[in-house]
Amino acid sequence: MRTRRRPATAVRLMLLTVAVTGLAAAAGSATRASTEAGTSLKAVCPSKIVVQTDWFPEPEEAGTYELIGPGGTIDKNKGTYTGEIGKTGVQLEIRAGGPYIGQQQPVAQMYAHPEIMFGFADTGDQIRNSGKLPTVAVMAPLEKSPVVLLWDPAHYHFKSFADIKASNATVLYFEGDVWMEYLLSKGLLNKSQVDGSYDGSPTRFVSSGGKVVQEGYATYEVYNYQHNLKDWDKPVDSLLVYNAGYHAYQSSVVVRPQTITQYGACLKLLIPLWQQAQVDYIHNPKPVNNELLTIVKELASYWSLTPDGEAFAVKQMQKLGIVGNGTNNTLGDFDLKRVQSVIDEFVPMFKKDNIQTMKPGLKASDIVTNRFIDPKVHL
Repeated sequence: MRTRRRPATAVRLMLLTVAVTGLAAAAGSATRASTEAGTSLKAVCPSKIVVQTDWFPEPEEAGTYELIGPGGTIDKNKGTYTGEIGKTGVQLEIRAGGPYIGQQQPVAQMYAHPEIMFGFADTGDQIRNSGKLPTVAVMAPLEKSPVVLLWDPAHYHFKSFADIKASNATVLYFEGDVWMEYLLSKGLLNKSQVDGSYDGSPTRFVSSGGKVVQEGYATYEVYNYQHNLKDWDKPVDSLLVYNAGYHAYQSSVVVRPQTITQYGACLKLLIPLWQQAQVDYIHNPKPVNNELLTIVKELASYWSLTPDGEAFAVKQMQKLGIVGNGTNNTLGDFDLKRVQSVIDEFVPMFKKDNIQTMKPGLKASDIVTNRFIDPKVHL
């Protein structure tokens, strides 16, 4: 998501006392104007905030990059993009994931490098690591997981996950993906057919002639393989893992529990800005999309973006509800009943797999909070 162990043009603050309540009033224009007045966040936030993402820069994470906007500093060796959050006096450093962190999860990096304040984590990973590497999710940039299983329609005509299982086709995925554990636990795939050696590259899919089924994103591979992958250049079909019942939040913004105690005042101001950043990006994605193209080109990896692919991703996020307001009128908050349902389903699954890293008696409030969310920010 890849499990991209995976999100605003700069938003500006006028008065600390009205930053939270005023963010949604006039969407992007008001928030940008308010931070341009120059009120500092330095009194409550670190001088540099570090965010560890779960993959290369991409539209699903663009709300994070929008907090800086175009014109930040790229370090291709470190895989970082750095710039000021508006004119608040606070710098934001966004670190690429995937190969830049040895395919590790951002949470592992957070605990190995205390300067990292935020990481991205899925609800399933939070549950699995709740006793050993506890995190609290403070914002959900994505309402639904964009992960799909994709295939060549010239070889297969799948209509359901049961069809994929019945075919016994090899299914490539990133080792350790919780959504795969979910599919296996539900009997939706055969354990013998799954292969956890996928690394995000299209090489095996292409070299097999489309005979393997592969993990991908509804917002990337579904378009990129048909239009931008010269070695393939044909359509693929896909099924959302979300539609198989996997309702964990993907790539939530998480912190260590002690961060809430130490920097609660900072989170109270910053998280609404992050919410609004996601909204601003969806409404006007082109400036940051152009910047993402520049960043990815500088990183010079096998990962690539194109303008048409980015535009498709934004449309897909809206069309499929990958970014949205959920069941209420707020972007970025958590449905605690949904989280508890995921816990109730996943804990027995992990216990069956003899996972020893979970907190006993885990509750939704242990791993997510809406304390810092502005309920008025929405698409």
